[in-house]
Amino acid sequence: MGAGNLLPPFLNPDPLPASEAKFGVLPFGFEGTVSYGAGTSQGPRAILEASAQVEFYDETLACEPCRAGIITYPEPILPENPGEAVSAVREATAAILQDGRLPVVLGGEHSISLGVYQALSEKYPGLGVIQFDAHADLREEYQGTPYSHASVMARIREETRDVLQLGIRSLSLEEAERISANSYAVGLMKNLRGQTFDVKAALAKLPEKVFITFDVDALDLSLVRSTGTPEPGGFTWDEINALLELIFDQKQVVGFDLVELCDGDAPSAYTIAKLAYRMMGLCCRCDGRNSK
Repeated sequence: MGAGNLLPPFLNPDPLPASEAKFGVLPFGFEGTVSYGAGTSQGPRAILEASAQVEFYDETLACEPCRAGIITYPEPILPENPGEAVSAVREATAAILQDGRLPVVLGGEHSISLGVYQALSEKYPGLGVIQFDAHADLREEYQGTPYSHASVMARIREETRDVLQLGIRSLSLEEAERISANSYAVGLMKNLRGQTFDVKAALAKLPEKVFITFDVDALDLSLVRSTGTPEPGGFTWDEINALLELIFDQKQVVGFDLVELCDGDAPSAYTIAKLAYRMMGLCCRCDGRNSK
């Protein structure tokens, strides 16, 4: 696939030889089905530029995750059609896997996550999915397309039942009825905070290998304001880090994405850059090769 924009590298650490880099960062700023705020096409650039301000040393993990090696790929040429965009990100993610790296995809709108999942599930059959999001994204279609950002989890659930959705706090009636009828594992935010949803038990039902898709509107507005479909009452920084540590302790994360950041205020972009770096650190466990 041809390259589109050559964006700044993530974190810009001292480069290792390409063959030694554990992580492959893929910017994919597709913005084709947005329904409220615009600007997700510039989300990857904002994250990459903000990552230059992230310290190499992670004070929580007590290591420098960048020592595992991080390579940033050129952004592919982005199709205008949503279905074609899913195919394009699938192809680009598969190329990262062929290079022997763990994909870290920076969106762009949430619709692209279907393509990331498809590439990962080809390499890892039986792959589970964990979604962090304010919205369930379970509409059969939205605004005339089944590939809408509001339908991405409906498409993923067509391919696997091994899905856990966390942080949901905005639903349509259609989605609520679908969740109830199918007994989907959905941790509504009110139930997470009320401790009436057992995350550990839900994780235990998932396969060993999982893909994390992270819509940044899962986070509280005090952390991220620049997102296309904001919702109040999201995860705090401490809450999300505790949940991620639990997930990485129990599962092998083979790839993840962070989507739906709009090009806006610097603190939002910095928060997502630091979150991406934290997740990289959790992936490699900061042992031996990448701990200082």
